[in-house]
Amino acid sequence: MAEIFKNDETTLVEEDPTPTPTPTPTPNPILSKNAQKKLLKQQKYEAKKAQKKASIKEQKQRDLARRRKEWDEKLSSATEEEKSKLIEDRIVVRKERMGQRTEERGKKLERLKRAQVDGQKVVVDLEFADLMTPNEINSLVHQIMFSYAVNGRCTSPAHLWLTGCKGEIQTQLQRLPGFDKWIIEKESDSYIEALQDEKERLVYLTADSEIVLDELDPKSIYIIGGLVDRNRWKGITMKKAIDQGIKTAKLPIGSFLKMSSSQVLTVNQVFEILLKYLETRDWKSSFFEVIPQRKRCEAETEAEEDGEEENGDDLAERKKKCIEQPSDCTGDLLT
Repeated sequence: MAEIFKNDETTLVEEDPTPTPTPTPTPNPILSKNAQKKLLKQQKYEAKKAQKKASIKEQKQRDLARRRKEWDEKLSSATEEEKSKLIEDRIVVRKERMGQRTEERGKKLERLKRAQVDGQKVVVDLEFADLMTPNEINSLVHQIMFSYAVNGRCTSPAHLWLTGCKGEIQTQLQRLPGFDKWIIEKESDSYIEALQDEKERLVYLTADSEIVLDELDPKSIYIIGGLVDRNRWKGITMKKAIDQGIKTAKLPIGSFLKMSSSQVLTVNQVFEILLKYLETRDWKSSFFEVIPQRKRCEAETEAEEDGEEENGDDLAERKKKCIEQPSDCTGDLLT
């Protein structure tokens, strides 16, 4: 019993004899052997990727230091008249480069604005944020950034839409330099709401669809699932499309190559495949230019390498264009 004294009156308060239970920590889920292998493979890939990034950065710093040293040595061995000429020439070259960049930027903006009028509409569905971890959301944001970058370089860019753009995804996107100036459509509403007058034209691209996409219809609006889930939510985009009563389709990858392991591509890889097809109207070349070699069967890779021995420059250029992403990230789309 506990006594509380107030105004010379005693109030008896009976204490609860039941002790407060101590919360037990939630045990970490036990991963299967297959899941452990995938996790280990992913960790090795991330470590290798970080190491490669650091190596490239160090090489750039060494190259910069070397060029500065060469420039200083060149100036130190020159006469005053030669120094003035060297500095003047360097200023002219820099101005020319700046002029070229300004011109290229202007052309890029013009192409993107024209795409908003007559470009192929492609939507990235961002309504899966509650199913992703912070790291997965961060990965998706980078995939969107890569998508916008490749769209700007494309001679025939698409009309890019981000729907369901709100919450943590919107916060992270707004941290990207220049995001507010991106020439795209940004909608906090879902694509069903934002494009309600064009619902019959919506086509959700999903690996679970039975309909193979033979060609891109300029009147259709193609949707890419913005979901990085390490394959936890299989079939979720197909179910969503069925529930909403919209059409579905899948890329015809199986008609041209075999995937070595995961058949899931990142959002930016799917988007780039669509852009390549818009330029070339050739699915095969679009797949081989975008899908990393590590995702293709050995026979497919060897056949490609044999066919390209006569043109090593093209192969090197292709490797430069391939932006490798974690193999389990999803643009939820394949054969």
